[in-house]
Amino acid sequence: MAASDGRPISPHTENARRLRRNATSPQRMLWNRLRGGRLAGLKFRRQQPIGPYIVDFFCHEVGLVVEVDGRSHDERGKEDSQREAFLQEQQRLQVLRVSNDDVLKETEAVLFAILRAAEKEVV
Repeated sequence: MAASDGRPISPHTENARRLRRNATSPQRMLWNRLRGGRLAGLKFRRQQPIGPYIVDFFCHEVGLVVEVDGRSHDERGKEDSQREAFLQEQQRLQVLRVSNDDVLKETEAVLFAILRAAEKEVV
């Protein structure tokens, strides 16, 4: 596939687009609350490629990654640790992990946690 200017689109970008189209219910719910600067004017991107990874939500202005974890992450501890180390140590990003259940049942608490994490990064 090619971009509108004719340049080829990388498989990484295609994968991010696929993940956006196939977002989980908790991801869609959280995106609805984050998109367009709806949370304190913070601008988030969803399914954003960063290095070899694609993160669920990313706010560039404060260097914050928000990952929404479902049951599939229960068996991926080592992979998640490597991913988190890359994001924190090499990319100097803060990573906030929230569970699907928290997004669905405690949405306001999740949004408050995101705001608190964003405040730590604002200078």
